[in-house]
Amino acid sequence: MAQTFDPAAATAAYLAQLPPEAHAKAAAYTHGGHWLLLWGALVALLVAFLIVRSGVLVVLRRRFEGRRSRPLLVSCWIGGLYIAFDAVLSLPWSVYSDWWRPRQYGLTSQAFAGWLVESAISLVITALIGGLFFAGLYALIRKAPRTWWLWGGGLTAAFIAIGMLLAPLYIEPIFNKYTPAPAGPVRDEVVAMARQVGVPSDRIFIYDGSKQSNAYTANVSGLFGSARVAMSDTMFKKGADIAEVRGVVGHEMGHYAHHHVVWIAGVMSLLAILAFFLVDRLFAPACRLLGGDQIRGLSDPAGLPVLGAVLTVLLLLATPLTNSLIRIAESDADRYSLVHFDEPDGLAKALVKTVEYRAATPGRLEEIIFYDHPAVGRRIRRAMDWKAAHPKPVSQAAPDAVAKAAFADHIVVFPNLPVGMDGIALKADGTWFERHDFGWAKGRYAVAGGKLCLDEERGSRRCYAIGRTRDGWTLAQGAGAPVVLERLSASASPG
Repeated sequence: MAQTFDPAAATAAYLAQLPPEAHAKAAAYTHGGHWLLLWGALVALLVAFLIVRSGVLVVLRRRFEGRRSRPLLVSCWIGGLYIAFDAVLSLPWSVYSDWWRPRQYGLTSQAFAGWLVESAISLVITALIGGLFFAGLYALIRKAPRTWWLWGGGLTAAFIAIGMLLAPLYIEPIFNKYTPAPAGPVRDEVVAMARQVGVPSDRIFIYDGSKQSNAYTANVSGLFGSARVAMSDTMFKKGADIAEVRGVVGHEMGHYAHHHVVWIAGVMSLLAILAFFLVDRLFAPACRLLGGDQIRGLSDPAGLPVLGAVLTVLLLLATPLTNSLIRIAESDADRYSLVHFDEPDGLAKALVKTVEYRAATPGRLEEIIFYDHPAVGRRIRRAMDWKAAHPKPVSQAAPDAVAKAAFADHIVVFPNLPVGMDGIALKADGTWFERHDFGWAKGRYAVAGGKLCLDEERGSRRCYAIGRTRDGWTLAQGAGAPVVLERLSASASPG
């Protein structure tokens, strides 16, 4: 295969699975999204200007202060209310960019009422958390006016870590239902994959992502004990097969195993330090530009719209940097999937289904500036390059099927079995069990790639290479040993 397989031709064939009009539609959606970055920033600046010129936060700050000095509570209230005012004034833009436009491109089927309710819930959560964050930030500004920006990075890191830890447990379930993958071939395969690379096999979920989006997607979220891999039900509504599941879940396991979420959060916290440092220097001229004559300075929470405006500009300018950071993690996760699970075609088939919301073949500069994932065309090409460099044995499926048919409903007996062991019973439903002096072991088995692999319920796995001679079958962890197959009684079961 290495001599005849052409990665470039294979990549072109995968991309050709979508008609030209589908690629044109994807390009239109993607290029329009680039402009949304600019228009969204302009809307944010306009909203900041309106809030500052209205003086509403100054009035509220005076009322909250009253006769007693309660700066921490005042900052919390002003922070939460600012987030609410900003969301209300930005609502027309949010409706267009987050609901109407994706709906026009077929990327969501969610009704407007459902979207609006979820947006309102999200706003309440954001306002509560944002109020607490701004209370802490303004406390740092008051206590350490010269170095607050340095401590602000630490505060940002703490909130990011707490958010990542709690989101899968308390926030994400508000919007979607997460359930463990149901019993069946998909779950069996994913559990085997998890055990193969040491990822907790009970942290694989399917969620009803089709409520909000028709996009083919999966994700990893959480931190430490709350971390999990989640597949949207949209994957299966779009016909994901086992190879695609292996490719996609392998990618998400790469994020988990390499702690991408943690180090991205760490880098973002360092960038927050730089951003806060620039805010410290730019706040005064930005405040004059926006007309904040009644704002008492950087330590005044009524100046939050000014701080937000400066951060908006900085984040827009930093887009190529933050996107590149995420792209590096995504490329690493692709490689992890290929190295550990070797499903280049499964990964490629899945990637083709993401083209509808991310054009496949952008120019290199466009990708660097605007793409937070590597371009689909490049990702498929890398998968095909991997396939060319790591050819699989030809026609392995047929011998596997023969071996599986021979072993199913039989007890596999090894020579010189330990006293008390009768052999390994392989049932036709994919389960196995064995008796030994200490009780019973059981689990699920699979015959694939010329191996018989036994996954125990306790989490361990052992695999045997399958061989065949004129005298019968052999199984080996080391040297091949002949095995005896005895018919398994239909009523047999572990004790």
